[in-house]
Amino acid sequence: MAPPTSRCGAYPRAALGADPWAPGPSLSPQRAERGSYRDIRALNAATQREARATTRLYLITPPAFDPDRFAKELEEALAAGDVACLQLRLKEVQDDAIRRATRVLKPIAEGRGVAFIMNDRPDLAAELDCDGVHVGEEDMPYSEARRLLGPDRIVGVTCGASRDRAITAAEAGTDYVAFGAFFPSTTKVAKHHADPELIRDWSETTVVPCCAIGGITQKNCGPLVEAGADFLAVIGAIWSHPKGPRAAVAAFNEVFAHHGRAYLGARPEMK
Repeated sequence: MAPPTSRCGAYPRAALGADPWAPGPSLSPQRAERGSYRDIRALNAATQREARATTRLYLITPPAFDPDRFAKELEEALAAGDVACLQLRLKEVQDDAIRRATRVLKPIAEGRGVAFIMNDRPDLAAELDCDGVHVGEEDMPYSEARRLLGPDRIVGVTCGASRDRAITAAEAGTDYVAFGAFFPSTTKVAKHHADPELIRDWSETTVVPCCAIGGITQKNCGPLVEAGADFLAVIGAIWSHPKGPRAAVAAFNEVFAHHGRAYLGARPEMK
């Protein structure tokens, strides 16, 4: 089967991995202030072809937190080094709690040029003007999530350890696929166990960015970075780090640099 090249564009993989969601000129007036994370793919293809492949952090919020207190931790984390996006993941809470957390945290992410992703809820992602949504295997189908969010926002899909599921999602137009779990996690009981070779195979044969998830730490992430993961989704290794989130983010970026995959793009100052 030919490599999927649909919604993520038919550019070389290195171009997408370099900064697939970098803020760029927006085609949507209501999003013009911070730019569209998808329109960048339509810019100068020749320049993109020269870009270098990178691995970037994809932070996920803790399972439960007070938004006002957590805001300080988030600011610390985002001040420490490169972060591609923040996913708000709150389970078994009222919608108003999700709305409140979004109103507190989204401006902090936007101030650092970090994409704000809603977990599971495309409806709330659209209502709250999030940059995108992540849907799991048991959540809303990709097609419905895309219908609700429209063509200009990010939609990512959980694919477990299944390359076939990832190919199906990529051909449908997903912006990234998520594989895992790669290691045991204290946050979530894993239904699937993936091997770094899945990342390597995907990165060598497709153009759609991939995200690795599941028990990833600064000490065990090396094989995933080396295999070509575009993003590492991390929870406990950031928010439960003994030296705090600032040290945790810096340590991950040191690993990326060690493997020659650090993101070197400009990072906006906090507004």
